[in-house]
Amino acid sequence: MIKKIDHIGIAVSSIEASLPFYTDILNLTLDGIEEVESQKVRVAFIKIGESKLELLEPLSPESPIATFIEKRGEGIHHIALGVTSIEERIQEIKQNGIQMLADEPKLGAAGAKIAFMHPKSTGKVLYELCEKPSEGETIE
Repeated sequence: MIKKIDHIGIAVSSIEASLPFYTDILNLTLDGIEEVESQKVRVAFIKIGESKLELLEPLSPESPIATFIEKRGEGIHHIALGVTSIEERIQEIKQNGIQMLADEPKLGAAGAKIAFMHPKSTGKVLYELCEKPSEGETIE
């Protein structure tokens, strides 16, 4: 069901201000920056072993990340679990009594299908299911 921890999402007010800590101090490699309009965020992916750190910067005050930072400050936002067949995983999770934030996956960064479990069902941790396209494949 779950292949690995795909990435850890970290809410930041500014990618530019936060990035030097990861690249200059920790000597990690920036993998890329992109905007995800559907989530109203700008993301920076930083390689760390087989996983990544995902810095999440809000693009507007209505962004869920802006709300998160306003309530809790910058910091760990979610843990993304790499899965296959995300639609099947969502159904299995729901059958086990876990509430999803949405019943259908959405398009996320790097062309991945994503879906979040409600933290009320998971011990107050926001988990993301993340199905990435195979090499050369695009997910629609």
